Amino acid sequence: MHISLIIPTYNESGQIGRLLRFLKIQCTHPSLIEIIVADGNSTDTTVAEARKAGARVIVSPQKGRAAQMNAGAEAAKGDVLYFLHCDTFPPAHFASDILRAVENGYGCGCYRLAFDQKHWFLALNCWFTRFDINAFRFGDQSLFVRREAFFQAGGFRNELIVMEDQEIIGRLRKHSRFKIMNNAVITSARKYLANGIYKTQGVFFLIYLLYKLGLPQDSLVNTYRRLFDQDKV
Repeated sequence: MHISLIIPTYNESGQIGRLLRFLKIQCTHPSLIEIIVADGNSTDTTVAEARKAGARVIVSPQKGRAAQMNAGAEAAKGDVLYFLHCDTFPPAHFASDILRAVENGYGCGCYRLAFDQKHWFLALNCWFTRFDINAFRFGDQSLFVRREAFFQAGGFRNELIVMEDQEIIGRLRKHSRFKIMNNAVITSARKYLANGIYKTQGVFFLIYLLYKLGLPQDSLVNTYRRLFDQDKV
């Protein structure tokens, strides 16, 4: 059983190199056969940094995390796909965790969440990620899925710019059992620090509510861009 790790990127110079160096040092399990960086035509040195760090880089024909992760999945050779955000660091033993979960009959799953900044409100958010409720599933928690189940479910929806990580969970559950790992990945709180912790959580809740109410992606994306200081979406 082999694992392909897939990281979508867009203008992540500095960050991608840091993550790949961590993975190279900490995650040496023989089942991890490749690290694929699926880039969305970055305008900085992301691609050069990723290649220098030893990752296999593919440039997605379409920008957007969903499209980029699908492109990475198409190119992957592994039996299990592990999707990881660029600013998220998995436990060093993630490959063993994933293989154990798959051997126990789970076809997909994620870790709990932890932030790299100490704040009671961020800690409270992370506490909820232990519960097996779709509303508490976030892309920063990373996602493993057996290749067969991923393509049976239809992969990520390319047209989704936001909520793509949460949307796929419901479809994956129709094809395989979902596992929440006991340990946590550590993700950057940079968006919270840049926009304000309470404001950021409020915007995320608003986007989720509008998504559940059925508003189109254009409306969600416009709301996201209007309320957040960022250039990723």
